[in-house]
This record gives sequence, C-alpha cells and structure tokens, in this order.
Amino acid sequence: MLRIQFRANSRWGHHSNKSRGNSEIRSALRRISLSAFFDKRRKEPYPLGEIPDGVVIGIGKQIVHRLAIGHEDITGDDFSGIFAEAIEGNHRNSPLGIADVVSNGCAWSVKTVKASNPFTKKNIRIISGRNSPDYSLGISNPRKDINATGQAVLSIWNARINEAMESHDQLRVVVFIRNMATREFALFEQEVGRFIADDYEWRTNVRGNFEGYEKTTKNRKFTWQPHGAQFTIHRRVPAATRKFRIVPEVPAIEAKHILRLARYSDDWIQTIYDEESDEKTAEGLLDIPMVRSKWQ
Repeated sequence: MLRIQFRANSRWGHHSNKSRGNSEIRSALRRISLSAFFDKRRKEPYPLGEIPDGVVIGIGKQIVHRLAIGHEDITGDDFSGIFAEAIEGNHRNSPLGIADVVSNGCAWSVKTVKASNPFTKKNIRIISGRNSPDYSLGISNPRKDINATGQAVLSIWNARINEAMESHDQLRVVVFIRNMATREFALFEQEVGRFIADDYEWRTNVRGNFEGYEKTTKNRKFTWQPHGAQFTIHRRVPAATRKFRIVPEVPAIEAKHILRLARYSDDWIQTIYDEESDEKTAEGLLDIPMVRSKWQ
C-alpha cells in the first residue's frame, strides 16, 4: 500500500502548502507509473542465463521424439521450434531479423553448434548474419582501411540490434551445442547487445579474413569474411551452461505404427494427371502411321 506523507511548511502559508502538496502527489504518481512501466518491461520467462529444469526437460523430450521418428540431426530451424515449444513461446520461422523466438516481450536469436564433447567445450563460433559494408555503407574496397571496415561491420550489427529492440524489451542468444552420436548436449544463453567499435582493433588472418580483437584483453571477438560478408562472433561458453544427455538408446518407431496411429488410408493419396500432357500424348499417338499387316 502506498503511503505519501506531506510536511507542512509555515513559511509558504496554507495555499502554498496545498499547491506544493499537489505537486508532490503528481511526482509520486509519476514515479509509480514509471515503476509499473519498467516492471512490465522487465517481465521475462526466467532470469537471463538461468534456464529452468522444465525447459531442459522439454527440450530433451522433443529430441527423443525426433530420434524416435528417424531424425538423426537437428538443424538451427528445428531447434528454434523445439526451444519455442519448451518455453511456450512463438517460433517466427522467418529468415529476416535477429529474433527467431519471441515470448512476453523477450526475443531469442537461436544458434546450434556441433561439438565432439559438448560438456567440455570452452569457446564457440556463432555465425551471425551477413554484414556487407559495400551494400550498406558504400565501402567498395574493404582492404583499403581494415579498421574502418571493421567498424562499419559492427555498425551494421548495431543497427540490427536497434531494429530488434524497437519491438522487444530484451534480446538474448540461446546456443545449443550438440553431439547426436553420444546424445550429449549443452545449452546456454547470453544477452545480445551492441558493440562499441572503438573497443576493437582489426587484423587480417592467413586466409585473408578480418578478425576483430578486444583492445584491453587482446582476445579475438569477431571474424568477418570479405568474400560473402559472413560475420561471426566468438563467444566463451559460460560456467552456468546447462548440460544433459539422453541415457537410453532411443528405439526408432516403424513407419507402419505411425501410419496406424494416424489412421492412414490409401485414399489419402490423390493421383493428379496433367490434362495438357495427356492431350499431347494422345495427339502423338494419332500421328503414328498405321502399318497394315499382310493378314489384313
């Protein structure tokens, strides 16, 4: 319950006290309104980086289902759908924009990575779109000034973040590290944000690609390919990564059982014939000269 206390000030008289009191009421209500606004914005499915057990189990359950019906791997788009269902969110299923899954004002960019041992993976490379300084900023010769090109690449990324934040209160990346052969998986998420271009210096590697390094730590943070404009962000796997495995060998369900459960019938299949093609075939048959046998 809100309690607002007013203190009389004899110096200003009764009328001034009343006016000042009204002003304080308006200020207090404004603070309450702003507080409610930010509380609404901060509403989220769960705290950043603290993926609940229920979400992990929901993901694992869907992986078991996919294995049971014969899917041997999981693509990025597959996992977007799996993650969306696990958090009761929406899979946008669109190649445009950073947000793949949305829920309650929060958006996720969903990434998948293969690894021989997901449990011990320390660093990963996340392909994060194509940033073309030539197309976006008119830099036709990216090698002329490597640092200027690198800054342009980051400005394109920042513009995408700005666009996503216009529609969402919070933007995260969720990364799914998988080994389908051993049935071992790791899952983590981090906040997705803008990068300050002056915090990084750029160099070329032996392949001719550009690499961005943090000036303070000298750690590699980005890779950008001049040919194709592919932009990659290097991320450290955090200590709070959720790890899980599917213990038993998942038996494949035979097709006949799935068809039986679906109550399949052959009349579901409708054979379509192209009428134009049939007419041409008939015309061709009419054009074949008739050969009379000696018995006619």
